[in-house]
Amino acid sequence: MNSVVIALQQLQLALNAEFADAPGLKQLSFALNLSNASDALAWLTSQPLYPQFYWQQRNGDDEIAALGAVRHFETLNTARAFLDDYADQPTIRITGVNAFDPAKSFLFLPRLEWRRTGGGAFLCLQLYSDTSLQDDARAAQQFLEQILPAKQLPLQRLNCVGEQHFPAEPEWQQLIGRAITAIEEHQLDKVVLARATDLQFTTAVSAAGFMAASRRVNLNCYHFLMVFDASHAFLGSSPERLWRRIDNALRTEALAGTVANHPDDHRAWTLGQWLLKDDKNQRENMLVVEDICQRLQKTVGAIDVLPPQVVRLRKVQHLRRCIWTDLTQPDDAACLAMLQPTAAVAGLPRDVAHDFIAQNEPFEREWYAGSAGYLSQRQAEFCVALRSAKVTNNIVRLYAGAGIVAGSDAMEEWQEIENKAAGLRTLLTKAAF
Repeated sequence: MNSVVIALQQLQLALNAEFADAPGLKQLSFALNLSNASDALAWLTSQPLYPQFYWQQRNGDDEIAALGAVRHFETLNTARAFLDDYADQPTIRITGVNAFDPAKSFLFLPRLEWRRTGGGAFLCLQLYSDTSLQDDARAAQQFLEQILPAKQLPLQRLNCVGEQHFPAEPEWQQLIGRAITAIEEHQLDKVVLARATDLQFTTAVSAAGFMAASRRVNLNCYHFLMVFDASHAFLGSSPERLWRRIDNALRTEALAGTVANHPDDHRAWTLGQWLLKDDKNQRENMLVVEDICQRLQKTVGAIDVLPPQVVRLRKVQHLRRCIWTDLTQPDDAACLAMLQPTAAVAGLPRDVAHDFIAQNEPFEREWYAGSAGYLSQRQAEFCVALRSAKVTNNIVRLYAGAGIVAGSDAMEEWQEIENKAAGLRTLLTKAAF
């Protein structure tokens, strides 16, 4: 077992070997001692190299810190095709994010990946070239020479000097009115409408510090950070799995229906019991379940829908039903096409709801309500990119959405998105993170 520093030295020594002056893909990997390994997020965001991608599974068993891109992929289809070309290398992972429009992705084969799975951790270096692995090994040496020691994640004292909602509250009420009219006219069964909130600060916001603060307090969530360059990042702490695949086994879920959380356990339990019995929230959740099952049925075996659960988060509680099945073949591109966007982030019917969102929301969702994660030959996992924010220098854009169905109330839905946004907002408006 090695520290990160020793593993990096071993990688540099391994690159002195002879590599073929021919196309190819090769992974070099050394085990890490978890007791000595630095925090993956701190190590990753100490580097002056981009892109950077951090991802942690919501149960904490899987963690990725990916640095530098050997190969970019603009769609998940092309990423999956690349993996299929190298089916003899099942440990290779491609990481990144898919936009709300699943035809657009920012996925990459990392040059260097800090990977923890269960009790084991590894530092992996990828070599790839469509002309000469020998040349890419020299490029990898130069890359490793730029790696810096991990620094402590920054503490910031932020001063918010501006705030703007898109839409503002009066426009939100009008938007909900249009949605309810469309539902009453049977154009839609449900539409999920979102709000973007821009917060302006006096200094640039550290996306790494923001992510670390969220990771500390937003428990039972996936945590993800996509740093495109020194000024632009997208991050979030999401409770919702889009899909997990191990070989042909598929796990997905319907997370829809919301009530506030409460610091008192008994009060929180009472609210959760109300959520389990509330007709509006149950209907909202079952619409998502039925939609997922309908989309899956042509490409899977038997579908098991588990009983409803209440998921308790820091600011809100959600209704969740897990859905388990087996794919006829392990096709991640098909999973993305079938499952994103789900009815929990878009609505029903999906195409009609998607059009309503495009025509009526006053901002572009971009990566919000898309997905973040990884894919490989044997397994893949993506979370829905919710409870998320875009960081651009000193501007932070927070996103939150609410499912609109028959009987929805505009003011109640406004309060719901306030509660959802508070999971990240309170971190920015506290004294420091």
